[in-house]
Amino acid sequence: MTSTQPKNLSAVSTLDELYDVFDELSMEGGWHRKFPALWPEPRKTLEPAAWNYATIKSVLDAAGRLVDHSMADRRNVTLRNPAEGNTYATVRSMVAAYQLIRPGETADAHRHTPSALRIILEGRGTYTVVDGTRVEMRPGDVLLTPSRAWHSHSAEGPDDCYWVDILDVPLIHLLEPMFFERHPDGLEKDVTDVADSPLAFRREDSVRRLDAQTAAPAHGMAEREIQLGDPALATIALHVQRMSAGFTSATSRTTANSIFTVLSGSGETVVDGTVLPWTTGDIVAVPAWRPYQHRVSADAHLVRASDEPVLRAFGLLRTAD
Repeated sequence: MTSTQPKNLSAVSTLDELYDVFDELSMEGGWHRKFPALWPEPRKTLEPAAWNYATIKSVLDAAGRLVDHSMADRRNVTLRNPAEGNTYATVRSMVAAYQLIRPGETADAHRHTPSALRIILEGRGTYTVVDGTRVEMRPGDVLLTPSRAWHSHSAEGPDDCYWVDILDVPLIHLLEPMFFERHPDGLEKDVTDVADSPLAFRREDSVRRLDAQTAAPAHGMAEREIQLGDPALATIALHVQRMSAGFTSATSRTTANSIFTVLSGSGETVVDGTVLPWTTGDIVAVPAWRPYQHRVSADAHLVRASDEPVLRAFGLLRTAD
């Protein structure tokens, strides 16, 4: 649409007439906004929410019988924040999903602008290939797929494999540099098998690093905490947290959005007054600037994915009690 000068502009004699001109020119007076542009603190737009792995695993098992690769080469279910009007995101800048791959299946290679990570819940004998490097995905591992990296998955063992995907797709939607491409050959041809990779954070390494911690993190949100990568991805930070039965964290809030994946244990997270129980495999979404606290009933390990790198890059990362 190209704005053109309205007729008889010199004849405008009332504010209502002036506002009609604004509408005609697709503009707005700063003193007469239909919707505010500034507010004193972050709005509560998306909701605290949790998803139960046991329930979703049953959904995926049903999909495993009904959805084959002719319908979708990745059998996943995305977790849509229940806030009214939301159509996709789990929190403002990230989306989480659960995925199932069955023995003998292969998900063809593709690449895209969004960065992704995988938190493996169950199953052995499944591999991912990222830019020609093939590595096994094991329960408790966290694996990265950086932006624009070719990646595929294959299940070669006897187990169904389940994992959590977390991507920065909603952030890319907002900024709009979305590109997606399927590999022209279906799969990468020159592949190297490796036991370890900078893109694979092994469960046993995380446990060892947590065991070596001698002091609780200053923020009081866990008894022990490590960071995976520095940060793991340009847009997503990853922290593994350990909390023992009976632990109650401090209450904190941050301008960063957070998605927690429960690797083990049980408890509940209270987010702005909403109590969200969780157990192994569950996911908890904590939107930005909502006060939250963990209460642990059985020894727990959580993986916190957050958009801290994005907030930090723009000088917008802020925390408060």
